[in-house]
Amino acid sequence: MGRDLPLHRTRNIGIMAHIDAGKTTLSERILFYTGKTHKIGEVHEGSAEMDWMIQEKERGITITAAATTCFWKNTRINLIDTPGHVDFTVEVERSLRVLDSAIAVFDAVHGVEPQSETVWRQADKYHIPRLCFVNKMDRIGADFNNTVQMIIKKLNALPVVVQFPCGAEDNFSGAIDVISGKMIVNSCDKGEEIVESDIPSEYMDEYRRRHEEMIDLLTGFDDELMEKVLAENVTVDDVKKSLRGLVISSKIFPVFCGTALKNKGVQPLLDAVIDYLPSPKDVGAVKGHDPKNLENIITREPEDKEPLSALLFKIHSDPYVGKLSFIRIYSGELKVGDSVLCVNSGKKERIQKILRMHANDREEVKEAFSGDIVALVGMKFSRTGDTLTAESNPVILEKMDFPDPVISVAIEPKTKADQDKLFQSLDRLMEEDPTFQVKKDPDTGQNLISGMGELHLEIIADRLIREFSVNANVGKPQVTYKETVSFEAVVEKLYEHIISGKNNKALVKIRVIPNSNGAGIAFTNTLPPEILSPNLVQAVSEGVNDASQAGVLAGFKMDDIIVELVGAEYFENESTELSYRIAVNMALKEACQKANPVLLEPIMRLEVVLPDEYTGDVINDISTRKGRVESIDMRGHLKVVDAYVPLSEMFGYSTSVRSISQGRASYTMQFSRYEIVPKNKAEMIVNRIMGRVF
Repeated sequence: MGRDLPLHRTRNIGIMAHIDAGKTTLSERILFYTGKTHKIGEVHEGSAEMDWMIQEKERGITITAAATTCFWKNTRINLIDTPGHVDFTVEVERSLRVLDSAIAVFDAVHGVEPQSETVWRQADKYHIPRLCFVNKMDRIGADFNNTVQMIIKKLNALPVVVQFPCGAEDNFSGAIDVISGKMIVNSCDKGEEIVESDIPSEYMDEYRRRHEEMIDLLTGFDDELMEKVLAENVTVDDVKKSLRGLVISSKIFPVFCGTALKNKGVQPLLDAVIDYLPSPKDVGAVKGHDPKNLENIITREPEDKEPLSALLFKIHSDPYVGKLSFIRIYSGELKVGDSVLCVNSGKKERIQKILRMHANDREEVKEAFSGDIVALVGMKFSRTGDTLTAESNPVILEKMDFPDPVISVAIEPKTKADQDKLFQSLDRLMEEDPTFQVKKDPDTGQNLISGMGELHLEIIADRLIREFSVNANVGKPQVTYKETVSFEAVVEKLYEHIISGKNNKALVKIRVIPNSNGAGIAFTNTLPPEILSPNLVQAVSEGVNDASQAGVLAGFKMDDIIVELVGAEYFENESTELSYRIAVNMALKEACQKANPVLLEPIMRLEVVLPDEYTGDVINDISTRKGRVESIDMRGHLKVVDAYVPLSEMFGYSTSVRSISQGRASYTMQFSRYEIVPKNKAEMIVNRIMGRVF
C-alpha cells in the first residue's frame, strides 16, 4: 500500500512534566482539536482517553506511557503522554529514548518542580528538542515570568518567549504572539476557533521588548538572520526558519502559554509542533554498532529503502492479544509476515500483527515504515531495549539504562493454588517494567518484589489482584540497600576442582578500588592477551558481575567498585571459562571483606510546599528524620523547603506532613543518590537482616 504521508510530515513527540502540571489534560485537548476524539476527556472525571488503566482513572494520575496517532495540518503526530510521578520515571526514560522531540509542561503557579528537573535531564541525555508550555495561567498565583526565570535558573536552559499571556488568573484571556505581532484568543464553547486581532495598546511596550529580545537572541546564533536584520529585510518566515534550526539543535527552547483545562492556547502549540519540532528526516541517521565488532559504528538513514532497524522500547501484557511489543522504526519497512532478527538474543521473530495504538485501543495495519511507532504481536524472544533488524544487515542500537529499585516488600501467595499464578504474573510484570524486580531472600526464603517507590509497589499489588486475579499477602515496605568498599585491597585466588572427572583450575589476582558515587561496577583488564585470552577475560568479567549481585555484609547488591584484573595464570587442558568465573567470584568476595565494606542507603530529595506558618515545624520534623535542609525559598505566597532525607526515615511521611500543616502542605519526593550509612545504624541494619536481632 505504501506510505500515506512523506516522512518530513511526521512528528514523534512526548508530553513530559511534573505530576499534576496538566500533561494528560493537554493531551486530551490535542486529541480533540485534531479530530482524534469527539469529546474532551477529563482527568478529574476519570474519562481521559490516555489514562486508560483502572488505577489511573481512580487516582487521577498517569502510570503508564500511552501512545496515540493524530493529524494536524497534514502532518502525522505520534504522541506519547508520559507519567509525572517519580515512581514511574522508567516510562519517561524509554519514551524519550525513541522520540524526536517533546513538549515540557509547567504549572504557572509552581513553575519548575522537582520532577520537571528530572524529565528535563532525561531529555538532555537523549538530545531531545523541546517546546515549553506554561499551563494553568488561569490559576490563582499564576506567574508566567517567574516560570521563565525558573527554566533559566533551575534547568540551565535558554528559553525564548514566543507567546506571552494577556492577563493572568481570572483575567487570563489569550496570548500575544511575538513573531506575528497578533493577539490570539480561543473562541466558542470548547475553544475550537482561533481569533487573531491587533495587539491591545496596553501590551505594545511588552511586545516590542519581547520581540527585540527574541531577535537579539536569534541573531546571536544565526549570521544569515543578522544580515537580514541589518538590511532591515526580515520577514516572519525568516524568523521562523531561524527559530526552527535553533530548536532542532537544542540551543533554545520556545515558550508558549495557556490553560489546557479552559481550552486556551492548545492550537498555537500544535502549530509550533509543526513549525519548530523536527521530523525523523531532520534528526538524521541513527548510529549503532556492528554485532560482530562492537567498535565499528554503523549508521542507518531514516529511509524506507534502508535495511530495517528498530528498537523495542516497551512491553505490555494485553488481556486480548497477549504481549504487545512497542517499537520505533528508525530505518526500513516492516510488513506482517516478515521474519526479523532480534540481534540481542540472536533469534528470529515472525511478525504476526502490526498495530497502531490509541491508548489501549488498536488499529491493525499491514505495514509500517521508518519513523513509525507501532506495537507488534507475537514476539517471543525480544525484551525491552532489544534491537530488531533485517537478518542480512544486523546492527545493535544503544540500549537504555534503568535505575535500580530502592524499596522492597515481601509477597506470598494466599493459597497453594495461587502460587504458580503469582510467579507467572510477576514474570509478566517484570517483562513490562525493567525497574520492577523479583527475588527470593536466601536467608528467610521470602519472595521480595522491588520497585521505585511505595506507589509503584502499591500499583503492582493492585494489578496482581485485579488484572491477574492473584490473591497474595503483601508485607511492609523495606529499603533496598547496597554495599561498597572504603579501601583498596588486592587478592590472589586459586580455584581447583574436579568436575565430571576433569580437573578445572584457574588463578586470578584482582585489585578492588572504591569508585565514585553512582559510577557503578567497573571492570578493567590490565593483562596482555598472551597471558589470558579474550574469551577467558570475558569469563572473568562475567564472574565479577555474578559476584557483585550479593555483597559480603548482608547480601545486598554491590555498587561503586572498580575491579582490576592484575594477574592470572593459565593451566593447559585445565583452565576453563567456568573455572575463571568461579575464581574471580571467590577473589572478589575476599577482597571486599578486606577493603572495609560499608552499607549504602538511598537518599531522597524532598520538596515541601507550604504556608509560612508551618515552616518551622516541617523543618524540625525533617531534622528528626536525619534529613538535611538545602534551601528555603518563596514560590508566590508559599514557602518551598528543599531537603535530602534517607528513604528509611520517610515511611508514613504523608500522614505526618498533613498533620503538621493541617492538610495545607504538599510534597514531592524522588531518589537522589546512595550514601554511606553511619556505622552504628549500619550495624543495626546488618544484624537485623542477618537475624542476629529480633
